[in-house]
Amino acid sequence: MMAPHPKFSGLLLSVALCFGVRPCPADEPLRVVFDTDMGNDVDDALALAMLHSLESRGELKLLAVTLTKDNRFAAPYIDIVNTYYGRPHIPIGVVKNGKTPEDGAMIRTPVERKNAAGGPLYPHDLADGRQAPDAVPVLRKTLASEVDGAVTLIQVGFSTNLARLLDSAPDAVSPLPGRELIARKVRLLSVMAGKFTGPMAEFNVHIDVASARKLFSEWPTPLVASGFEIGEALLFPAVSIERDFRYAEAHPVVDAYRAYKKMPYDRPTWDLTAVLYAARPERDYFALSGPGTIEVAENAHTTFRAHPEGRHRYLILREDQKGRTLEALIQLASQPPSR
Repeated sequence: MMAPHPKFSGLLLSVALCFGVRPCPADEPLRVVFDTDMGNDVDDALALAMLHSLESRGELKLLAVTLTKDNRFAAPYIDIVNTYYGRPHIPIGVVKNGKTPEDGAMIRTPVERKNAAGGPLYPHDLADGRQAPDAVPVLRKTLASEVDGAVTLIQVGFSTNLARLLDSAPDAVSPLPGRELIARKVRLLSVMAGKFTGPMAEFNVHIDVASARKLFSEWPTPLVASGFEIGEALLFPAVSIERDFRYAEAHPVVDAYRAYKKMPYDRPTWDLTAVLYAARPERDYFALSGPGTIEVAENAHTTFRAHPEGRHRYLILREDQKGRTLEALIQLASQPPSR
């Protein structure tokens, strides 16, 4: 990975230190865990494609993927995408007794698609999400194996897994309870949740409001939220799906996009924005609020209260940033796999 331009490296360091985020060495990839409700909306699939592209560019290392959608096709679909991008051995953990168990065509269609011989079109090992391990032990093992302050968590679904991680007990992989393990190993949580330009029960918060309330009140590290208004202002264009993925006759992300809704349609980039900020916080794709605290009400509305010692911030998208930021999202999501 190339070192960032001097213009950005000093800015990143100063922002990181004032916000309490441990800066990553410029010559090392970011260590990332991705927590997703894959199958409820197609932006999760595009966000996972972005993570693989960023890893191919040497910018990050995807350590594990955990699921908050409790559906048997979600984990096999993630296995398909990971395998398609040449990383079939990334650990996958699934929520047990979780939310939104309903099937979604965007994950079922690629998993069930067959080749001419009648076998799976997309190679994968995980046939059913019920065969995958519980997400919390996967999270604990992943964090425990990393050096202190090394891990960036990206949550783009419900807060179920991370709320359970907070409450997790010491085990064979770490003598630390969940909150202490998080405080020691995690440098930043980038989360797609809430809305900060007016009252709204945003989907990820609304579906598991109890876990969201716990997460925002108890999470011990710096946290940056990408609210509903950010992804809503940046629409992933159908023309990219139709043209930018032509390098492959069949692509599991394209299949998911086409299966989610009748084409052509443009879709908000909610989850992609949380990935982009986590991976490239210094590149001026977004502005940041001042520090403070995000509170979640019982009706799932989110409120930001400014405070100089707060650990929370939220993303702000200026008008002059929109074009460049959307182009970055498109280019990263559609980048061909490195074979």
